[in-house]
Amino acid sequence: MSQCKHPRVRIVSRDEDSEFVECLECAEVFESSEFKDMNIEETKLKNEF
Repeated sequence: MSQCKHPRVRIVSRDEDSEFVECLECAEVFESSEFKDMNIEETKLKNEF
């Protein structure tokens, strides 16, 4: 099974310090800062090739 790239997410919880999003494709819930980090890493990998 290939790893989901979380193309569509929605905010499920937000407080002063953090925001959590849910992927609408695979239902994984994670902190939005992790989602930003995932995008940065993917961009770096694409640029290396």
